[in-house]
Amino acid sequence: MFYATNRLYVPPEKAAEFEVHFIDNMRNYLPGVEGLRRSTLLKPDHPDHPYVSINEFDTEEQFRAWVSSDSFKQAHARNKGIARHVSSNAVETFAPLEDLVL
Repeated sequence: MFYATNRLYVPPEKAAEFEVHFIDNMRNYLPGVEGLRRSTLLKPDHPDHPYVSINEFDTEEQFRAWVSSDSFKQAHARNKGIARHVSSNAVETFAPLEDLVL
């Protein structure tokens, strides 16, 4: 597995509109992405904390292929509606070290 996260800092007054745009993009552009197993948007409990988007891929290569795909470009071209709500963001990638399922 390979994980890509994005911490998205959104001012509280823009949160509701951000959520609508981001979830709409998830539902319209992520189904059918090769190797994508799961996409999650976490909502912060505190207004000064970021939203966190987590995408779980089978492989890093599939993640990289998605980032260079037309679908990714179309979704992010449409992100102007999302970007105006985000004050900053940070993309991070991970490989699992331990996965304990109970």
